[in-house]
Amino acid sequence: MILSAIAAKLKQRAKADFKGRHYEAALIVQAVSWYLRYPLSYRDIEELFVERGLEVDHSTLNRWVLAYAPLIEKRLRQFRKPHCGSIRIDETYIKVRGEWRYLYRAIDKHGNPVDFLLTARRDLDAAKRFFRKMLADPPLLAPDRIGTDGASTYPPAIAESRKAGLLPHTPIHYVTKHLQQGIESDHFRLKKNMPRIGGFRSFNTARRTICGFEAVLWLRKGFGFAGAWTVREQNQLLKVCFGLPQANKA
Repeated sequence: MILSAIAAKLKQRAKADFKGRHYEAALIVQAVSWYLRYPLSYRDIEELFVERGLEVDHSTLNRWVLAYAPLIEKRLRQFRKPHCGSIRIDETYIKVRGEWRYLYRAIDKHGNPVDFLLTARRDLDAAKRFFRKMLADPPLLAPDRIGTDGASTYPPAIAESRKAGLLPHTPIHYVTKHLQQGIESDHFRLKKNMPRIGGFRSFNTARRTICGFEAVLWLRKGFGFAGAWTVREQNQLLKVCFGLPQANKA
């Protein structure tokens, strides 16, 4: 009874999610997941659809990604597990309209996702905003150990978070290049599919698309699910998030 009610609610939500679209919802989710998962351009995906007898313009694919990537991130966020208590924080560079912007990211020591934030600047205010976003969002627990690089903005950001009540106690803060290698490798896994020439066209485009890149990386890591976690199972979870039937096997 309860499962039937949940399924009915998801299907009703799916109707609203894809209202006004000229293509089937499953096709849209498949196209968006391709772009976020693999190093493909919009024109590459356009050709893949042509091979299957479907005509979808690359500009339409771009609109789909901007519309549904944040939705995917929002709905997969609920599957994240509380981190282990020891997290690594780092920022990486993202090019937007030819200028460098900054993506703050955090994972725990096992590589599980914690949070992320795209900012225009790399300063104390940006670090504080990242800590507020990261610590105020359940179900994650306050860390007792925080690893960062040597940036001077992190100690005052941690102190401010403690003062604001976001941290129940002052965590151990350590600066170790060796322990930061895990998150630096994670940056590469995230950025390998991003536009390489010129970067993103606008900050809003970057923000919305990166939400999807992060979410699909969470999906690939498996949210701590036991056993094999195949691409088909990952696609099935995406379909569940949008109240859609069985994943496309094509």
